[in-house]
Amino acid sequence: MQVIKEYVQRWYESGLEPEEYICHQKQGNLVEIEEAATGSRQTALTFCTNDVLGLVHNEAVKQAAIDAIIQYGTSNSSCSVLSGRIDLHRQLEAEISDFKHLPHTQLFLNAWMAMQALMDAFCHLAIPVPGFTHTRETLILTDVLNHGCIVSAVVNAGTRSGKVFGHSPNVRVKAYRHCDVEDLARKLRRYVRPGDRIMVVSDAVFSMDGDIAPLPAMIEVMQNYPGSVLLMDEAHASGSIGATGRGIYEHFGILPSHAIEKGIIPLIMTTFSKFAASAGAAISTHVRELIPLLNVSPTSIGTISLPPPLAGAALESIRQVRKSPEIVQQLQANTQYLRSRLTERGFTAIGETNVIPVILPPEINPKMFGKQMMVNYGLWVSPIWFIAKPRIRITVNALHTQQEMDRLVAGMVATRDLLYEPTISA
Repeated sequence: MQVIKEYVQRWYESGLEPEEYICHQKQGNLVEIEEAATGSRQTALTFCTNDVLGLVHNEAVKQAAIDAIIQYGTSNSSCSVLSGRIDLHRQLEAEISDFKHLPHTQLFLNAWMAMQALMDAFCHLAIPVPGFTHTRETLILTDVLNHGCIVSAVVNAGTRSGKVFGHSPNVRVKAYRHCDVEDLARKLRRYVRPGDRIMVVSDAVFSMDGDIAPLPAMIEVMQNYPGSVLLMDEAHASGSIGATGRGIYEHFGILPSHAIEKGIIPLIMTTFSKFAASAGAAISTHVRELIPLLNVSPTSIGTISLPPPLAGAALESIRQVRKSPEIVQQLQANTQYLRSRLTERGFTAIGETNVIPVILPPEINPKMFGKQMMVNYGLWVSPIWFIAKPRIRITVNALHTQQEMDRLVAGMVATRDLLYEPTISA
């Protein structure tokens, strides 16, 4: 542990550790927080929550979680394949399938476990079956800026979870340049071998850059490889893009059936921590046979199934989105308004979604910027300085008012003027 102790000491001396805040109460976008280092409390207006549609405090969603606890208790106390499957799971899977236009869905505790389960199921199948021999290698191509859950899963895809050594055919992983379809096409031409099973994996909306994967162009490239699999991680796309919040396919005016018609196998990962006021994840497909493999993957049978209150809240949240698409439209209007106001004030806001990364001048420390925003203006934003190019990451949601967004912009301008001496014209 000596190395750990020395490292953490130097880390703290360098000022790289994140600020820690403890939440005591939430009401919409107003949160009562305590600064862990000092114990001081204040009420802050948050622009760093992933509650993109503001459903965390929706009365129907809260009641659904309460009802689930009353009916089933707080936990299923087992994995789905043994004794932990409840009717809420079946209802939620059916709701997601209908929402995403893919008929079969499997639930997981979170996206990291869902992604690893998919690698296990697709690359390594399940258990040895008499008379069946698996000999085909897998080639996985992944966008270089994909979320950590994808990166973790694909770099470990060579060995089935829970095994020290792999006995399945080889898994090869290659990265392609961010949202660069030409580079994806080059990598496919370069690395595909006869008999390969091909999977292309991408975020739909990228969590640190706020941009959208070029789905139609990816499909056009992949149609040259019939039977290839295209997985879209819709963690930040569900509820935020598309006219009714259904995600990237709706955003581009197509359905997953468009990919199927081109000979591609579309998979969609949905997560509940952003738009569905809960936690958990799901993978949807039109290939029924994939579901039992996902169900017996190590990350399914090695832990409990999605607890009842989480399943109930996610189910009701999706029903609320389908019943009231105007909340999606409000989110998109807020996104457009805040992005335009930031641009007017001279900020570089990259991307195009409700995830709004603001790139700061190199002279400004994002951690200091975020601290000043909190202390001086009671505005909570996410400073990023250790996992991506330095920036302030803002997330706008459907509950933010124009007055609140104007307050944020004013605080951003004042903080920039405080920390950055050169005059920046408005």
